[in-house]
Amino acid sequence: MKQVLEFEKPVVKLREEIADAKVKLESKPNEKLEKQIAELERKADALQRDIHANLSPWQRVQISRHLGRPYMLDHVKLICDEFVEIHGDRHIGDDNAMPAGFATIGGQRVVIIGHQKGRDTKENLLRNFGSAHPEGYRKALRLMRMAEKFSLPVVTFIDTPGAFPGIGAEERNIAEAIAFNLREMMTLRTPVVAVVIGEGGSGGALGIGIADRVLMMENAYYSVISPEGCAAILWKHREHAPEAASALKLSAQDLSKLGIIDGIIPEPLGGAHNDPAAAAESLKEAVLEAIGELSKLPAAELLEQRYQKFRALGQYTEA
Repeated sequence: MKQVLEFEKPVVKLREEIADAKVKLESKPNEKLEKQIAELERKADALQRDIHANLSPWQRVQISRHLGRPYMLDHVKLICDEFVEIHGDRHIGDDNAMPAGFATIGGQRVVIIGHQKGRDTKENLLRNFGSAHPEGYRKALRLMRMAEKFSLPVVTFIDTPGAFPGIGAEERNIAEAIAFNLREMMTLRTPVVAVVIGEGGSGGALGIGIADRVLMMENAYYSVISPEGCAAILWKHREHAPEAASALKLSAQDLSKLGIIDGIIPEPLGGAHNDPAAAAESLKEAVLEAIGELSKLPAAELLEQRYQKFRALGQYTEA
């Protein structure tokens, strides 16, 4: 069953009317009906453009979670000429929520790391709903160090509601694994490009998000906490999630204005789930452009720019 978001329903209703009219037209050609169909199509396109030109932060959060939205491995299939997955953290085991490996994008050799969600119950259990364990972050760092050794750029795809908060993850020190990644990624002597392709939740996102270029898909979100989590803390109820989403300034548009991210990757009208191939092509172009710019910098300058980039985040006023 196709997922339809609440604010998309008027457009979906029009598209259904158009589909019904086309069926009638096939059985009985009619010039008047043809004109009506053409007018309905123009109306549907205009309505969809109008809706998506005025999306609220909460509506963008809903699009970022759409069940049809392309996930990390979907993008890998669409943009990579080849991909060889590497498993295990050399400490505990592997983490299917954080696939990683060597890849080639448009002739450019890279290391790709990212969060992977599932589309059904079986796959979600395998991928732990995109919430990585400590092993995932330690595997990610292992591959980053390999990328540094072989002078390969690192590309990370962020799409997680947050790192896994279970007892096992705490026992294996999830906080330390993420914190260690933050420190080590800051000193990697190779270009790092991070792309928020869906959800960018809290430390789970930041654990692979320290990069020279931080990009976001147009309808992704990046935040210290989910809107529901924020609403539960501030308003004591998840029903205030839309208000929380606005207050958190979590959309790509807000984060770009605040200087938190370096660029927004456009999506097809209606969101990446409407045309995954077109969304992946935009992603590919943005990633290759960023790598091209960063690869020209000497390692010392790359590190200095990365340091200054994160040092400049946030504002304060001295009394």
